[in-house]
Amino acid sequence: MSLQVITFQHISKIFDVTDALGLNREWVEILLSSENPGAVRRLTNGKLEIVVDAEQPFDQWLISLPDLIQHTQVS
Repeated sequence: MSLQVITFQHISKIFDVTDALGLNREWVEILLSSENPGAVRRLTNGKLEIVVDAEQPFDQWLISLPDLIQHTQVS
């Protein structure tokens, strides 16, 4: 079963991760729909865009999120 719509509960869990990494919520954009593949990328305005992977179970994807964010920070 694929995840298609991101709920407030999903967003809250994503912000738990970004907060733990010390990221300002004003500089994080979370798309409200998921895509395959998901992505974490730096936008031209400097903000961090997070797109949840539609095919991977959310909780499994969430575990990988800190590594995805850190990879984007050094790129």
